[in-house]
This record gives sequence, structure tokens and C-alpha cells, in this order.
Amino acid sequence: MDSIGRTGQDGQNESARVVWTVVGSDIGPLLLAATDAGLVTVGFHATDTVREQVLGRLASRFGTEPVEAPDAPLLAEARAQLADYFAGRRHAFELPLDWSLSAGFNREVLRELATGVPYGAVVGYGDLARRVGQPGAAQAVGAAMGSNPLPVVVPCHRVVESDGGLGGFGGGLETKRRLLALEGVLPEPLF
Repeated sequence: MDSIGRTGQDGQNESARVVWTVVGSDIGPLLLAATDAGLVTVGFHATDTVREQVLGRLASRFGTEPVEAPDAPLLAEARAQLADYFAGRRHAFELPLDWSLSAGFNREVLRELATGVPYGAVVGYGDLARRVGQPGAAQAVGAAMGSNPLPVVVPCHRVVESDGGLGGFGGGLETKRRLLALEGVLPEPLF
């Protein structure tokens, strides 16, 4: 389930309410932010510094100061679904998504990833490029993964190198390994 954020005639987002919270997870604190259209950001390693940076970017992009609101319905649902995911009880997220922080090729790739690469599966950068009709765009797919504003929910951790290497990951390779182990793609680390 997804939604597209409101955009004005100049392509910029109109002022929208932005709510946020930080939740604990098996991979560290995550910053969740949502607009009226849906979940708009999942940020890794939500330390005070990271939180300030993410909230500053959201304020600039949406023209309004994000409000901490952990009990906002969409954030409460996102928290519950993430808890179920990390407990192994949820294999797909059913949240409205605000795609307004990505556009063009990146948005196309991220939507394909969200709908076409299920829990417990992986896809190569080149394979994902082919799926969106751009067979020579493996590096551009890597850039799209790096710009993913909704990691975990839009599972960029499931994109790997064709030779079996993990590739990069905005949350760090250890986080990618842990997510792939959770989904049964990799063995659990011994230590």
C-alpha cells in the first residue's frame, strides 16, 4: 500500500504536517517520520546528532517543523509492524508510504524493490535495473539504494552484488548482515 506526497506546481512539497518518533530495534534506534500521506522516513542510528540532521532536512523539504508525536496513529502502526518484523512475525509491511523524498528513476527502482523482492529473497543490482527496463543501470540502482528514505520498510538490504557480495548499505554492512540473517538469507553471526 502506498501513497504519493502532495507536490505543488514547482514540484516541491507543499507544507505538510510531519510527525516523528524514535524507536528501539534489533539494529539500533530508528527515527520514523510521517506526513499525512504516509511514512516518509526511516533513519538508522538515531543518535541526537543524526536526529537533528534528519529533522532539519525534513523541515527544509516540507516547510514545517517536524513534531515529536510517538502516539500519532501512523507512527504507532509503523512501530507495531517493525516490532513484529524484528520478532519474526511479519514478513511484509502494510503501511501507507509517502514517496515524495524520491523521484524519477530512484522512485521507480524503490517501488519495484518494495513490491517485487519479498522477505527472505535477494536481488542483484543489475537484476533490479533490468526489472525497471534499464539493463545497464546497475550503478544507478546502487545510488537509488543509497538514497532510499525508507530502509527496512523498502528493503534495500535485499539488494546484493551479482557475485554474492553484500554491496553497500547506508545503515552499515553489519546492519545489512543482521537484517539478511533475520530473514534467513544469511546464517546468524556466531558472535
